[in-house]
Amino acid sequence: MPLLLLFIAVPLIEIALFIQLGGILGLGWTLAIVVLTAVIGTTMVRQQGRDVLMKVQSSFNELNDPTEPLAHGAMILFSGALLLTPGFFTDAVGFLLLVPKVREAMFRWIRSRVVMQSSVSMGGFQTGPRQSHPKRGDVIDGDFEEIKPAPRRTTGPSGWTQD
Repeated sequence: MPLLLLFIAVPLIEIALFIQLGGILGLGWTLAIVVLTAVIGTTMVRQQGRDVLMKVQSSFNELNDPTEPLAHGAMILFSGALLLTPGFFTDAVGFLLLVPKVREAMFRWIRSRVVMQSSVSMGGFQTGPRQSHPKRGDVIDGDFEEIKPAPRRTTGPSGWTQD
């Protein structure tokens, strides 16, 4: 239900802002601001996205938890979509998501609302979701067929392959 209200409220807010600001600034300035915010936002998203991508790669290389950089990347991607959407309200929210402190606060809020579960197998008894791998001592029956490697092909003096 809240998502439905959001899909109804955001366009109504955008229309109201366009009417109000268009009446004050005029059509030309209103359209110029919309295009300018899209260009500036795209540039900022590209730069911050590149920085976050480097942080994600660094966290993988150092075997650190990449959750926070990935979440920042998702928020930057979402802010890019908002900035490319014509409107003043979506631009304001998009620019807010480009502020690192705002993204950190959003990440902390989202993380506080997410519940993590894990599964541990202890002595044949299992806690959490069912594991898909066999337990120690299980026998897996199967057939096999030996595959012999194909003969190597040689190349002649001209570099062409000969069969």
